[in-house]
Amino acid sequence: MKSLNIGLLREGKVPPDRRVVFSPKQCADILHKYPEVSIFIQSSQNRCFSDSEYTNFGVTVREDLSMCHIIMGIKEVPIDMLIDNKIFFFFSHTIKKQPYNKLLLQSILRKNIQLVDYETLTNSKNQRLIGFGRYAGIVGCYNTFLAYGKKTKKYELEFPQLLINKFQLDKELFKVSLPKNFKIILTGSGRVAKGAVEVLNLLGIKKVNKNDFLNLKFKEPVYIQLNSFDCVKKNDGSLGSKDDFYNNPSSYMSRLTDYTAIADMLITGHYFAPNNPFLLTKNDISNSKFNVKVVGDISCDIDGPIACTIRPSTIESPFYGYNPYTGFEDDYSKDKNIVVMAVDNLPCSLPRDASIHFGEVFIDKILPDLLSEKNIINRATITLNGKLTNRFSYLFDYVK
Repeated sequence: MKSLNIGLLREGKVPPDRRVVFSPKQCADILHKYPEVSIFIQSSQNRCFSDSEYTNFGVTVREDLSMCHIIMGIKEVPIDMLIDNKIFFFFSHTIKKQPYNKLLLQSILRKNIQLVDYETLTNSKNQRLIGFGRYAGIVGCYNTFLAYGKKTKKYELEFPQLLINKFQLDKELFKVSLPKNFKIILTGSGRVAKGAVEVLNLLGIKKVNKNDFLNLKFKEPVYIQLNSFDCVKKNDGSLGSKDDFYNNPSSYMSRLTDYTAIADMLITGHYFAPNNPFLLTKNDISNSKFNVKVVGDISCDIDGPIACTIRPSTIESPFYGYNPYTGFEDDYSKDKNIVVMAVDNLPCSLPRDASIHFGEVFIDKILPDLLSEKNIINRATITLNGKLTNRFSYLFDYVK
């Protein structure tokens, strides 16, 4: 095989992301296993690994990456950092026709760049292979218990961004103190939800079935995990099915209020598809039967399926209060108000651990394909030779 130069970009989006595709150790492992590969990295003051950590592992720090065949970043690459005729990997946030990145995709086409979006890296069954979902779930779930501690003053947890790694985060969780019969709803079944389950398991919280959750009282905290179909019911009262729901979502309505009437905490890890019914409306939340006081909206769809998520929060200030009677933001310490956690870049709270996990998956599932068959890479390519690929031709009117 011909030599291959891989360049790791300095994150240019403001505020800059601290994550990176490969850790210094992972770079060294790649260089050892694949002698035909060379890795170069731009200097960065914000990256979670220092320049010296990379040079110590044999990676060259270099400002000019124009000699690289493949250039990799995390967030959207500023237009002035794009290099013509290269292969770029990053989260482009364009495949849903996001208006704020329209000019970016137009520029990529004009510069004859082959764009591979991490979101579009899938297997033959169209299942995503890589992402930061696990750490979004871990940090999001942790932050939700941090929020409960802040609202109730029962315990104090350290903010995750002030911790060195996940090991310290796990130790902090031993401070959590919950009452008996404390009931938690977790939505979703993908990577985000699995990350949240890791935290719930570490806390020793018991998983129960839907019927017991709704009808029994417990002498310990419990949680229920609901998939998308669990959260809805047919508008006409008939039975329905998963396939029917996925094909005809408008004929369904939410039934999440059955659970929120007796739950204390809601943690969301679901994917909200277009045309799906809203799960909790403002009227649902203002209803006297609504019992939840803490919402950890990891999914973070603004003005979407969870009505109390009215804005994203930040890593530095992860919570805000929602007044269910006014529909506006308010002091979360007030008893009537709900405390909402809606950080939209949760993995950045533990950037080193999140980067290492991301790199492990890329090296295991993507890199071999990149260096040989390119089936995964070709399937994931959005632009090639100045045009949209067939799979992403639906973006034509977006970039026209």
